[in-house]
Amino acid sequence: MRILNKIAFVILMCQFSMFSCTTNKQWDLVWSEEFNYVGAPDATTWNFDTAGNAWGWGNNELQHYTSSKYNNAIVEDGVLKITARKEKIADKLYTSARLTTQNKIKFQYGKLEVRAKLPKGKGMWPAIWMLGQNIDSLGWPMCGEIDIMEYVGYEPDTVYATIHSDTYNHMRNTQKMKSIFIENPQAFHNYSIEWSKDKIDFYLNSQLYNTVLNEYKSTNEWPFDSNFFLLLNVAVGGNWGGKHGIDTLSFPAQMEVDYVRYYKRK
Repeated sequence: MRILNKIAFVILMCQFSMFSCTTNKQWDLVWSEEFNYVGAPDATTWNFDTAGNAWGWGNNELQHYTSSKYNNAIVEDGVLKITARKEKIADKLYTSARLTTQNKIKFQYGKLEVRAKLPKGKGMWPAIWMLGQNIDSLGWPMCGEIDIMEYVGYEPDTVYATIHSDTYNHMRNTQKMKSIFIENPQAFHNYSIEWSKDKIDFYLNSQLYNTVLNEYKSTNEWPFDSNFFLLLNVAVGGNWGGKHGIDTLSFPAQMEVDYVRYYKRK
């Protein structure tokens, strides 16, 4: 009897193993930006966002985001380089760049992965993040915000993943945020989300460290069923990034992006 039980158990485990293999998460690559060219970021994909320079982007940031005629964002050596510099433009003492895919490349559900190196230095505030495509009509935070990765230079071993909505946002101190230890953020790491109608999972490399569930209440809590666009930027100072001052010896400070890849489930 014991032998029969063992045989049945082995058969059951084999069936379970086969089932697990067939239900593993599998993805089809549907769009990517590999930065396999030289010069300005591809204008069919990327916008240079400069609209908030006059008011510090709502966060009292100290940089002036430049347009395409400056070299704060350039593609070379197979990567996008976004560089913050200590140089004056208008009333700001620092320059940098903020790129977006707004009205060009849109995302809804799936897996979005960005491979990047982060800048070093107190006062740096790089981010890989998303906003609802309807921001111009709804405004923030009603449009929703997905922060795939945020990093502040005064915490050199930590990255953050966060969502903001009308109900959950940093103005109310209700944002859904978690952090994770990162070893050597100045090396390439993969920052990604897996996003469905039920939840958003946030990963550093292959490690899951934040999950935000859809509570199925209203768009005030979950505005994440519409199209979003991607943003890449390096801010200087600001309410969070500049909380402990700015190390002026850190400049120029650079975020390098190896690729952006967007997948859908097979």
